[in-house]
Amino acid sequence: MENKKTIPPVPAAAELPPEQTADHKPYDDGFAPFFAEIQKKPQYDSARIEKAYSLARSAHEGQFRRSGEPYIMHPVAVAKILFELGMDNECIIGALLHDVVEDTPYDIDYISREFGPEVALLVDGVTKLGQIPLSTREEVQAENIRKMFMAMNRDVRVIIIKLADRLHNMRTAKFWPPYKQREKSLETLEIYAPIAHRLGIRAIKEELEDLAIFYLDPIAYKEIEQNLRLKQVEGERFLADIKAQIRAKLEPIMKNVQITSRVKSVHGIFRKVYIKGKDFEQIFDIYAVRIIVDSMIDCYNALGIVHDMFTPLPGRFKDYISTPKPNMYQSLHTTVLGPGGIPFEIQIRTWDMHRTAEYGIAAHWKYKLGKGGKDSIDNRLEWIHKMLETGEASTNAEDLVRNIKGDLSSDEIFVFTPNGDIKTLPSGATVIDFAYAIHSAVGNRMTGAKVNGKIVPITYKLKTGEICEVLTSNQPGKGPSRDWLKVVTTGEARCKIRSWFKKERRDENIVQGKAEVDRELRRNFIRLDGEQYDAFLQRIAERQHCASVEDFYATVGYGGLVISRMMPGIKDEYNRNWRQAEESNQPAKAPERPRKSGGSSGGVISRSIPFAPTTQGRLRQTSLTP
Repeated sequence: MENKKTIPPVPAAAELPPEQTADHKPYDDGFAPFFAEIQKKPQYDSARIEKAYSLARSAHEGQFRRSGEPYIMHPVAVAKILFELGMDNECIIGALLHDVVEDTPYDIDYISREFGPEVALLVDGVTKLGQIPLSTREEVQAENIRKMFMAMNRDVRVIIIKLADRLHNMRTAKFWPPYKQREKSLETLEIYAPIAHRLGIRAIKEELEDLAIFYLDPIAYKEIEQNLRLKQVEGERFLADIKAQIRAKLEPIMKNVQITSRVKSVHGIFRKVYIKGKDFEQIFDIYAVRIIVDSMIDCYNALGIVHDMFTPLPGRFKDYISTPKPNMYQSLHTTVLGPGGIPFEIQIRTWDMHRTAEYGIAAHWKYKLGKGGKDSIDNRLEWIHKMLETGEASTNAEDLVRNIKGDLSSDEIFVFTPNGDIKTLPSGATVIDFAYAIHSAVGNRMTGAKVNGKIVPITYKLKTGEICEVLTSNQPGKGPSRDWLKVVTTGEARCKIRSWFKKERRDENIVQGKAEVDRELRRNFIRLDGEQYDAFLQRIAERQHCASVEDFYATVGYGGLVISRMMPGIKDEYNRNWRQAEESNQPAKAPERPRKSGGSSGGVISRSIPFAPTTQGRLRQTSLTP
């Protein structure tokens, strides 16, 4: 790669002039106190970090954020967040430089020469996410997400930097215009917060969720805040009393016990009140007490003691120590009734479990490459590979985004095979999703399923703790049904079903796809004949990255493309480039006088005014009467 222009040498920090805001007033970028903390930690290379800061500040000179602050404030803030997570040298240097290649003359080769290939990989991975020359917003978003997962597959630290970047941007979102606040908040809630959840980084996940709700539904946010404020004094007194009681029981028999408390996050309450329709008083875990002990045995001993002290609520106990969550989270959860009949949650974990619960993958990441073998961390990242497979098999941008959003759902269920293996699925998953989670061959040969020993329909939605047995057939030609595509919820299952039809039923797919395309074109009054029709379809096929019209038909036939969703773009192509040619080939006709419609509206329809589709898919007449 050639340099974008002549690149000056990196200045020393001492040579840099005082930072100024957009109105030329001196401003502290916050690096000095941050760097002082860096110097206290021997594991950090302070000289390289200072060099990265000097380059970033010099490169971003004259650039400002919407707030009017110097742009260098942003990469420094991102680096601080990663430092608090305990990330390594390369990650912090990558954070300081993460916008340099995208927004300044410096290229990735220069970063590699000055800071090494590892830092260059991280910077390049983050940079690529924003440099996609595509037409529609959906395509841009889909490719951003696809590239993000590809970068994660190479080095998970890329997404950790991206999460920190998004967190600081959301903290300063008040300076964005309202449309951007809503757009970025929705993306944060659907993509970035679930990723933080999957990686187990609770500290980032909860703050991202709360900030997103603040901009997406400010009224609900204020209502929840007000309710919490009304209960604040009462809650603080209640939690202090509970902690004192537990401490008096545990400290005489256990060493190094820490007892803390928390109030449920705004987003957590929002989901239960405004999405699940519960009353504020029906939320049992608004208050929570956390007990941290030295060993796993102490966890279960502490559980017995608190159950003896307070009345446990039936069905509210969860053992995530024996059955960890996919993001490595381990803890005992139980809900009990406190004084006055007030329910509260108790979480019990060891110190190692607590570190993992707060920082997730960031607490365990192998910073140094070259370690052979596959460990538990690699196993916990298998979901990234599945996401990539889903992305590669998706032929439609909207479909890709929908699959990934669904698979990133923070609501998860844990289902057992008859052999005792655990499969983690999103909430709402069916037995078909379960079959394909085991193996594509199992899903393709599936004839039915048993849950807890009883036959269930294939539409059955699984619940946590259930044992599912998939019934299969070895009959030749056995395969999935097209109707399954309407039933499954995971992108993995949908992808594997479509892949089977794509390989095994091509001729059938072409016939079915052609029928669907012809029907949809007629319904939308797109009528072309002969060579014009063939050329029009060839153009549509090329826009969908299909090699031929037959491939396009086949893709529609097996469900890889949904023709109804494509119609706005197809009609636009027709009106801009084909309609005039079609009309010029028609014989001239005398102009028709407008006439009353026979429809129920009693309006008048002009030949120049088309029928407009309603939301129900029926045609409504456009009235010319006032």
